[in-house]
Amino acid sequence: MVDAVIIGAGACGLMCAAQAGFLGKKVLVLERNKVAGAKILISGGGRCNYTNLYTGTSNFISANPHFCKSALSQWTVEDTIGFFETYDIYGEEKTLGQLFPVRNKSRDIVDVFTTLCKDLEQEFRYECEVKTVQKQEDGSFGIRYIQGGRERHVSAGKVVVATGGLPVKKLGASDIGLRIARQMGLNIIEPAPALVPLTITGKDAAWFEHLSGNSIFCKVSNERVSFEENILFTHTGLSGPAILQISSYHKAGDWLEIDLLPNDSITELLAREKLLNGKKMLLSFLASLFTRKFAEALSRFISLDKNIASLSVADIEQVHNLIHHFRVKPAGDKGYDKAEVMRGGVDTAELSSKTLEAKKIRGLFFGGECVDVTGWLGGYNFQWAWASGFVIAQNL
Repeated sequence: MVDAVIIGAGACGLMCAAQAGFLGKKVLVLERNKVAGAKILISGGGRCNYTNLYTGTSNFISANPHFCKSALSQWTVEDTIGFFETYDIYGEEKTLGQLFPVRNKSRDIVDVFTTLCKDLEQEFRYECEVKTVQKQEDGSFGIRYIQGGRERHVSAGKVVVATGGLPVKKLGASDIGLRIARQMGLNIIEPAPALVPLTITGKDAAWFEHLSGNSIFCKVSNERVSFEENILFTHTGLSGPAILQISSYHKAGDWLEIDLLPNDSITELLAREKLLNGKKMLLSFLASLFTRKFAEALSRFISLDKNIASLSVADIEQVHNLIHHFRVKPAGDKGYDKAEVMRGGVDTAELSSKTLEAKKIRGLFFGGECVDVTGWLGGYNFQWAWASGFVIAQNL
């Protein structure tokens, strides 16, 4: 007999199982993979950016941007930091509030939970493919799953769907969380890849491919939002933190505007250089600001074989527009297998923001990535997962 079945042993499911154990509640965790925390293990290059110091509701995308406020206030960044410090995992800030373990790895984060759950006698079953969750006549839930080639069944008074999103299939990702929600008559906000590289096709593809490996600090904008971080040219288009961030807000057909020099004015730099060394060639000048390869590639758009002293007002305006208003229209994205997370998911209008329980179906909870709450790059999605797992545990 268990108080609840948790589907998924990712960040949300693990936190929920541990916190439920602290409250004396027994849970059974069904996990599709052979191990717990598959996505945690690969996050941050194996180092796990486990929260962000500056987490706030503005760092999340949702049809209801206020929905995550309650969970994030019930389990704060300080709670996350204190929790891991209890188990000798101390954080250090890298950039933009991103907190990584000082000495530990992603494996140590997972081990905190698996050790805790073992001590608390929570049961885990691995390589379980959940097929259906149904409400039974007695009010409990019947869960049907496949393990070891055999169909199995388990019943519980409460069910937690913490199945993650659609990225990445090789890590066991599936749409089971969305299917369960649909089976129960809950609305779904159309899912899509988020925090994902963008692709360039057609006549521009070769230019971007030629620059593969070049990284530049930029400001990337669309009509809705902008981010200042590095972009990375790839064989198929654009990636890097700024591109991954804005991809969550990107729609098909959108143009992106890239300021290649966000902290300086190219016009002022040219005027200064003209006084110091007007004979300097424009190519050499741009190569001092960017890589030589990138500077040479800009010859596709402007003439670089002029010295700075000879640049006309029109020439300078052309350089200014190229550097500060570089425009690109991505053809699409690299899909779920290259995405960090999924945007969309279970409609937050279907859930209580205080408990994450489905309003129409008592005892059914949804948390983590399968809910329509998508964080920015940099530890925000982990903070939402920890918070949602904690909140659900309090209400089992």
